[in-house]
Amino acid sequence: MGSFEIKTPEDIKKMQEGGKILRAVKNAVAKKVKTGVSAKDLDEFAEQMILDLGGKSSFKTVPNYRWTTCVNVNAGIVHGIPTKDLVFKKGDVVSIDLGVLYQGFHTDTSITVAIDPSAQVSKMLKVGQNALDLAIVEAKPGKRIYDISEAIEKKVKAGGFNPVRALVGHGVGRELHEEPQIPCFVSGTRNESPKIPVGAVIAIEVMYTQGKPDLVLEDDGWTISTQDGKISALFEETVAVTSHGPIVLT
Repeated sequence: MGSFEIKTPEDIKKMQEGGKILRAVKNAVAKKVKTGVSAKDLDEFAEQMILDLGGKSSFKTVPNYRWTTCVNVNAGIVHGIPTKDLVFKKGDVVSIDLGVLYQGFHTDTSITVAIDPSAQVSKMLKVGQNALDLAIVEAKPGKRIYDISEAIEKKVKAGGFNPVRALVGHGVGRELHEEPQIPCFVSGTRNESPKIPVGAVIAIEVMYTQGKPDLVLEDDGWTISTQDGKISALFEETVAVTSHGPIVLT
């Protein structure tokens, strides 16, 4: 699982400022998901807004990744390249993942939105958001990573969906991906799981699907999709752990 990179109150303050930028960008980008809009349109808008607000793209610091966002549609769950050929249509379920680098610290967030969703898709997205909210509550000193994973898995499965097992949330800070790993599912025993300390900052990710959790890497070398082609979704926030409990930074 790995150990935590502890952040000082000053570090967390910087991450709060970066997270504020990221939250504004995420909300603005989500509103732009409409029929006829392309993933490239979203990516260019997000990059410009991040720069205008004084931040930099976190994802462009990833080796060989040249974009500000990852945009996935329907069966795509993570790392989708935001191309001009990916044009949204009615019924699409669109996941947007983005990060901001600000004053030396990264923040990371994701949201899934649907264009004219069915009742089943609306339920699915509500379940994912609720699972994330419940997981954030568990991000307290003395709790364990296991408690976060359990909160996600219970809510997702109770809704009739499956958390993916090949992808995980993570620590975040001076690096975009830090230890520890934070699964969407229970792994091992609670007592083996790391205790969450004050000063931890983690990206809690809820990644789940309507079908089986098995995933496949697409031919572009980046996009990861469900193997059975069923719809997937993604919700993520960066959360700081303080003596008073969790603070959502994004």
